[in-house]
Amino acid sequence: MIHSMTGFGKASLQLPTKKITVEIKSLNSKGLDLNTRMPSVFREMELGLRNQISQRLERGKVDFSLYVEVTGEETTSKINVPIVKGYINQMKAVIPTADETELMKMAVRMPDALKTERDEIDENEWKQIQTVIDEALENIANFRKDEGASLEKEFQLRIANINNLMNEAVSYDAERIETVKTRLRTALEELQVNVDENRFEQELIFYLEKYDITEEKVRLGNHLNYFLETLNGTEANGRKLGFITQEMGREINTMGSKSNHSEMQKLVVMMKDELEKIKEQVLNVL
Repeated sequence: MIHSMTGFGKASLQLPTKKITVEIKSLNSKGLDLNTRMPSVFREMELGLRNQISQRLERGKVDFSLYVEVTGEETTSKINVPIVKGYINQMKAVIPTADETELMKMAVRMPDALKTERDEIDENEWKQIQTVIDEALENIANFRKDEGASLEKEFQLRIANINNLMNEAVSYDAERIETVKTRLRTALEELQVNVDENRFEQELIFYLEKYDITEEKVRLGNHLNYFLETLNGTEANGRKLGFITQEMGREINTMGSKSNHSEMQKLVVMMKDELEKIKEQVLNVL
């Protein structure tokens, strides 16, 4: 089963004094484009975290966010008392009659009025956070799997449509060949020249070989079957599906250039339209 690169996973955990929330979003990308957002205290764990995400998600434009919401009285931000007092004294010197409450409000907004004390990582806490990350990764993996199932149904429909259109186009083959023969004979008759019938037949056969689409039909049919087989593979196969669609496009284009028949050309255009829809969705496949 194929998996999509588009997904979303979220998980959270309530600790005694804080709430941990992890969100992971992903969109399609040629490789892994990973962006992480987390409190600075956890930055030393980023390398291992990146390896963990890359092994699980493999490809995609991934945004990883770790949020910490303090729910208890604990906080790492403290008032920088000497600085705040210094600001108040300076403002009093400017306006001696100013209200002290208003001065305090102004002082705490000034630069360096708050200082942040750097916490050290608590190993037990990080193990708990790791379980939240694992849960979020599992959720986005399931999301990608469900999206992949929807894509698979879409691909099967489009492949069936191309196969039906191809068979319908081939049904015009005999009529198309007769039309070409008639046109050539009419042209010779209008020239009013005598031709050797045997030589004419040989040249006609050689000429019609250029319009033969049997080889393109066989190859296109093989590509359609190979596409469906690849859908059922167990490995990430988005790139392989992309290569197969390129080969399908070559065969359809060749059939169009050889068709020389209005109805067949219409069917070729419809096949191209179906193939473009496949190509657009293949970009989302892992």
